[in-house]
Amino acid sequence: MPMQVRVVSLEQSLFEGEAGFVVANGGDGELGVLPGHAPLLTTLRPGPLVIKSAPNAPDDEVLVVSGGFMEVLPDRVTVLADAAEHAEDISEQQAEEARRRAAEAMEGEVLPEEAARMQMELEMAEARLRLARIRRRGA
Repeated sequence: MPMQVRVVSLEQSLFEGEAGFVVANGGDGELGVLPGHAPLLTTLRPGPLVIKSAPNAPDDEVLVVSGGFMEVLPDRVTVLADAAEHAEDISEQQAEEARRRAAEAMEGEVLPEEAARMQMELEMAEARLRLARIRRRGA
């Protein structure tokens, strides 16, 4: 039996529906969730969030999240993302420009309180760029 999945960011609701498998970048590494999974709460790292209709089905929905939290219950997965977007909405050119700007900002003198935020911005830009390139090759 499929599980209910909901993905929301601060700006909008990005996905709400049934899924047979969800893959995300958890705080401790990649995490796969099937219906009936034990309850879990994890932080998310920047990267893709893949929502599949069944474990071996082709990717149905691919989003990129900048971070946030994922709550897993046996019949439901809720993702609260800091920021997120659908993979098909990513412009490779804009993603490359954002990655370049983030990398340049990290090269300068960075205050300790800004270092973590800037590192997350760089990781998100790199994740968006990787996903845009993968989608372009697959198209």
